[in-house]
Amino acid sequence: MRWLLSFLLTALLGTVQALSITGSRVLVVIDDVAEKDKYSQFWQDLESRGFTLKFQTPKTPDLSLLKLGALAYDHLLLLPSKSKGLGPNLTPNLLVDYIQNKGNILLTLSGDGSVPSSIASTLLEFDITLPPEKNSVVVDHFSYDKNSAAEKHDVILSAPPSSLRGDLRSYFHGARLLAVPRAVGQVLGNSNPLLAPILRAPETAYAYDPKESEAIEDVFASGSQLSLVTAFQARNSARLTVLGSAEMLENKWFDAKVLGRMGGMQVPVGNREFAERLSMWTFQEIGVLQVGRLEHHLNEPAVKGSAVSSPEINPDIYRIKNDVSYSIELSEWDVDSYKPFTPPGTDKLQLEFSMLSPFHRLDLTPTSKTLNSTIYSTSFRLPDQHGIFNFLVNYKRPFMTNIYEKRTVTVRHFAHDEWPRSFVISGAYPWVAGIGVTVTGWVLFVGIWLYSKPTETSTKKTQ
Repeated sequence: MRWLLSFLLTALLGTVQALSITGSRVLVVIDDVAEKDKYSQFWQDLESRGFTLKFQTPKTPDLSLLKLGALAYDHLLLLPSKSKGLGPNLTPNLLVDYIQNKGNILLTLSGDGSVPSSIASTLLEFDITLPPEKNSVVVDHFSYDKNSAAEKHDVILSAPPSSLRGDLRSYFHGARLLAVPRAVGQVLGNSNPLLAPILRAPETAYAYDPKESEAIEDVFASGSQLSLVTAFQARNSARLTVLGSAEMLENKWFDAKVLGRMGGMQVPVGNREFAERLSMWTFQEIGVLQVGRLEHHLNEPAVKGSAVSSPEINPDIYRIKNDVSYSIELSEWDVDSYKPFTPPGTDKLQLEFSMLSPFHRLDLTPTSKTLNSTIYSTSFRLPDQHGIFNFLVNYKRPFMTNIYEKRTVTVRHFAHDEWPRSFVISGAYPWVAGIGVTVTGWVLFVGIWLYSKPTETSTKKTQ
């Protein structure tokens, strides 16, 4: 019955929510509002998915990301700016605060102009480094579009991105080639585990400043060191996506056909499909996990007097060496509805039963499914150790929102009537009688010894 109620609640949420699980308000910051027509197909795609767009410039006086401590917009889309800064309303501190309040940001760059210093400073907060040259672009002399970049080689042709690892789900994979015009490459630091590259530069690409007249001897970065599209997911599951080429979102590159260096037929690009998937992930329309019902209980029925009932659900206290079961219900939001969650590839969902360190680390196996969720369960015996323990599911993977579910319980010793030699167990009578005889004999001995008067002896005085 409980699982049925959870299923009905999940289904109801799926019908009333917008396509994005966090909201539908999008603020688009653009230098010149008149230039928004260049991205009209992208705006149409967003509006068709239920988003409400508001266009403002960095100089708009009433521009505000937070109002009274709450998000004024659920999502922020920053298009490239030609000015050195974005003004007092879009400082690095305010952008970081926006993410800390669970706002999502799609930040785009362009090699057609210098990157504002405030944007470069913001990216450094997330351990993302941009080339020191202000006009740096990524070029590739082997994989480029012969139609539009026959001389500059700055329109890179790249295969659709694949999964980082075999046990991770790829949300951005497509069937067609991608055209990445005049991209700004990013170098990701090794100290931030929350960063993940979505699209890396080809092995023959490198960062280059077209205004440099001298030959290049030491490049900033090359090959897979450069990320063209980068994802950052905070611990609160807010998302930041850095798109190195804002031109990928323009109409002309949604409908473009490219010609590779080796010639042949012109091939249509998959930029529109990629932009759709990228915005869907950034605005939390895909890759969002939700926890439904969570239960832990004894494996044995509860006995009260002569009545036998089902065990208590989620009790606060257990006894050492109890056999317990644990189950958790998980769903994944996919565009417009919840569906049962299944870890990708060979990945496993695990439960830790820990105090200071895990005493058990067990795989959770799917035991049942509903229309919108999967129920994972496991059973185990509690350790022979009393104390404060946690049932912990800590599932954190790139491109998926984090699951951190902890339930704290007390594990106690055996009670006095639970030991095999307890007074209330008839089989313990010989030991109880032996203890009684020993105590009685000791008390009699002490009493006799204390109250026994020694005999008087007479002594004669000698003169």
